[in-house]
Amino acid sequence: MSSAKTCVAQLNKTSLTALSRTRYWASPNTIIHYYARYASTSGSNPQKSQRKDVAKRKPKTSFTQYDLRLAEQFSLCDAMRYIRAFEVGYPPTSPKYEIHLKLRTPKNGPVVRNRLRLPHPVKTDLRICVICPPGSKLADAALKQGAVLAGEDEIFDAVRAGRIDFDRCICHVDSLAKLNKAGLGRVLGPKGLMPSAKLGTVVRDVGASVREMVGGSEYRERLGVVRMAVGQLGFSPEEMQKNIRAFIESVKKDAAQLSDRIVKEIHEVVLSSTRSPGFTLNGDFRSPSSPPTRDLSG
Repeated sequence: MSSAKTCVAQLNKTSLTALSRTRYWASPNTIIHYYARYASTSGSNPQKSQRKDVAKRKPKTSFTQYDLRLAEQFSLCDAMRYIRAFEVGYPPTSPKYEIHLKLRTPKNGPVVRNRLRLPHPVKTDLRICVICPPGSKLADAALKQGAVLAGEDEIFDAVRAGRIDFDRCICHVDSLAKLNKAGLGRVLGPKGLMPSAKLGTVVRDVGASVREMVGGSEYRERLGVVRMAVGQLGFSPEEMQKNIRAFIESVKKDAAQLSDRIVKEIHEVVLSSTRSPGFTLNGDFRSPSSPPTRDLSG
C-alpha cells in the first residue's frame, strides 16, 4: 500500500483539477481512490499503461478431423441393418440411403461437384425440361428419351408465371441466347435450375444428355463434406456396394482433376438414411455377425 500512497502523493492539485474536468465528471477524491487502486496492482509506474497482449487466434485453414480409431465403425451390412430399424413402418421406396464423404481439404479453394449416374439409379421420377426449338428433331429426341417438357416460349411464359414443373433443365446451344434474353436467371438461378455450360447443362445432343440425366444425381462439396443419395431402402447390400463404390471413385477422380496444389482426400465414409443417424463404415462388406444379405433387401 506504500506504493499507492507514493503515487497519490505525486498527484498535485492542478492534475486533480484537470482530471475532474474530463467527461467522466469525477471528483478529486474519486480520482485519488481509483488511482490508488490501480497503483497498488500495476507496479511502481502507474502512469504507464500496461496492456496485456492478447494473442490473436489464427483462423483455421482446414476442417477439423477426428481420430477414427476412437469412433465405432461398422461394415456395410451391419450399418444397413441398424438403419432399417430406424425406418420400420415406412415404404421401401420412401427413405433413401445417403453417403457422406468427409474430406481432408483446405477451407479456401475449389470444391468437388459433378453429376453421376449410379449403376442402380435412386431417383427414376426425375422431371427434365429441355430448352430447344419446339417441334424440331431435337425436341422429339428429348421427349423420346424421357423429358417432360421441350420448347422455348411456352416454357419461358410458364416460368414467369411461377409454374416450374421440372426438376432439371438443360438447354441446346442454339437456344442459349434466347434463354438469356428471356431473363429467367433470377427465377431459375436460386433454385439451381439455370442451364450453364460449366455444369454441363448447355449441350448439343439433348437426347443423349436426357438419357444420362434420367436416374442421375448431382453432388457438391459443402464445408468439406460431399453428400449424395445412393440407394432406396429396398436395395440389396450388393446394389448398395456398387453404388457406393461408384460414388467414391467419382469423387476421387474429381478431386484429382482440381489442381496439383489442392490435395483432397477422403477421411471418413458415413452411411445414414432419411430418419437414422450416421454410421461410419470401416470398408468391409459384412462382419461375422452380420445377417444374411437376403434379409437386408426388399
